[in-house]
Amino acid sequence: MSARVMVRQGLFTDGDEPTLLGSRCTACGAHHFPRHDTCPYCSTEDPVPMELAGSGTLWAWTAITSAPPGYQGEVPYGLGIVELPEGIRVIARLTESDPAALTFGQTMRLDVVPLHTDADGNDVVTFAFSPTGAP
Repeated sequence: MSARVMVRQGLFTDGDEPTLLGSRCTACGAHHFPRHDTCPYCSTEDPVPMELAGSGTLWAWTAITSAPPGYQGEVPYGLGIVELPEGIRVIARLTESDPAALTFGQTMRLDVVPLHTDADGNDVVTFAFSPTGAP
């Protein structure tokens, strides 16, 4: 029986409403993704771990049509920059691979999607953003 495993622990939650796992600095108030032990903006130690919003707006996007070295998933796939309500922009996989189907400022929702099957037969999943409405 195969298990469902995350591509990397500590990046996202895998539930009905997934979230990205980030942090917020108690000194300068900046949010970060992924979680950090030190604020990348002001170097304060021990930012507060937090779950980030599960939606955002699309800022930039492209299609990846050739697999990068070591990549085991399907191509093509979308890659974009999504701004979260916390004010940070996340570079992330997109579920839409056709650049013509996307528009600047489009609302995006965080999903957990299959990536590949590992050598042990486990389903490896990752996070990706999906468009929620028409462009």
